[in-house]
Amino acid sequence: MDELLCGRRALVVEVEMLIVMMIEDMLADLGCKSVTSAATVDEALALIGAQAFDVALLDMNLGGNDSGPVAEALSARGVPFAYSTGNTSQNIRNGNPDSLVLKKPFRFEDLVAILNCLKLAPIERKAR
Repeated sequence: MDELLCGRRALVVEVEMLIVMMIEDMLADLGCKSVTSAATVDEALALIGAQAFDVALLDMNLGGNDSGPVAEALSARGVPFAYSTGNTSQNIRNGNPDSLVLKKPFRFEDLVAILNCLKLAPIERKAR
């Protein structure tokens, strides 16, 4: 299908397993090389410290915990990300007022639109 994320590594930080599976399928359709998921702030921070990611999708509320520390870690490493949330009345972007927000439930087209707004670094291709 679309190759928007061809060869890229994505991190999905989300508590709801069904949503994780839906997002993984969407990202695979967009050409993602790998999709890694985390359900807690600690798990996400450990992954960010151990692996390199090209893009991330971050739920704002992780089982009652604010995902702000994850956003800070992604920003510190220059990883572009978008928030996703089902909450309609939150003040979520305190530390990241310019962050993009994807409202749940969302469609494939909504995800593509948000990803197109992120400033994704070019992927270095190895010469053959």
